[in-house]
Amino acid sequence: MNTEVIKYIGCDDADLDLFESQYALPAGMCYNSYLLLSEKVTIMDTVDPRKTGEWLNKLTAALNGRKPEYLIIQHMEPDHSGSINAFLTAFPDTTLVGSKIALLMLPQFGIEAARTMEVKGGDTLDLGGMTLSFIAAPMVHWPEVLMTYVPEQKVLFSADAFGKFGVYDADPDDWACEARRYYFNICGKYGRPVANVLKTAATLDIQTIAPLHGPILEGEKMQEAVRLYTIWSSYQPETDGVLVAYASIHGNTRKAALQLAEILKQKGAKKVAVTDLSRDDMAEAVEDAFRMSRMVVCCSTYDADIFPPMHNFLHKLQLKTYQSRRVGLVENGSWAPQAARIMRGMLEQMKDITIVEPVVSIRSALKPTDMPALETLAEHLLED
Repeated sequence: MNTEVIKYIGCDDADLDLFESQYALPAGMCYNSYLLLSEKVTIMDTVDPRKTGEWLNKLTAALNGRKPEYLIIQHMEPDHSGSINAFLTAFPDTTLVGSKIALLMLPQFGIEAARTMEVKGGDTLDLGGMTLSFIAAPMVHWPEVLMTYVPEQKVLFSADAFGKFGVYDADPDDWACEARRYYFNICGKYGRPVANVLKTAATLDIQTIAPLHGPILEGEKMQEAVRLYTIWSSYQPETDGVLVAYASIHGNTRKAALQLAEILKQKGAKKVAVTDLSRDDMAEAVEDAFRMSRMVVCCSTYDADIFPPMHNFLHKLQLKTYQSRRVGLVENGSWAPQAARIMRGMLEQMKDITIVEPVVSIRSALKPTDMPALETLAEHLLED
């Protein structure tokens, strides 16, 4: 976004390999920041300290000799607040504007500001030619978060909501893929707060959404993003299909999972995705679990428990409040199989999870005698 009054001054971080030290970034990441050239010059958020120098150079050039009046802190996570101290060294007279919790967090991150202004949802700030209307967005995905609407420009600055993985122009024709992985792994736990903010946003005349990560959204792309966020935040499936997720030690559980996937396709499953929890990206597995309407987890027994990749997967689903799905269980064990019992126990701690019978128990390797149970499980799983 580069208009006469709103300038994009964000930075790409193409070399970053992991976001939050856990999410793979094949296309890097971007940290978005915006300059509002109103009568009272205002900046929307800073960037990660990895890009402080580049950001300050962009900011200084865009200011063209003007002095900023306000720095709006929508989100205190370090990838957005990490350049505040450097900014204050360059512009010490700027007032930091944020929610009560954001201002309380400043000293926790070693930030000392001479001038601060507390705002809350429903407050406005007149910049002279532009008005900032603040929207409280607690737990999207931190408690201090604000979004900011500018009615004169019909722009919603949405903090981390509507963000995605990747540098700014990564996959310009496919916003949803990396936005989905981002949403369920970053914001997925907080569906209700996201839904509440969407209700507020629906009352506003918004033509542009400017997030803190990923591209600015306008027109049909913005409408599609809002449609998907409405689905995602409700915990309802986006796709009528089945995820078959397996954790296999020596390959025999893998063979059973692949066989079940083929049976599901033969019986009319509209979409079947298969993921190897030992090798595939765990964040994509979490994304697919939320995306699909049904899931089967196939796991080897390991040390009288479940193979650790499956435990990690189910733990992450529990963290992100996975719910309202039909789930089948396939276990494998050479002696005293325990995987189904333990997976059931983890799944039953989640909301509205229906365990589909029969539970399929394999001894060591898939055999012709196991096929009827797989067939029956597939049939029952696909029932409405």
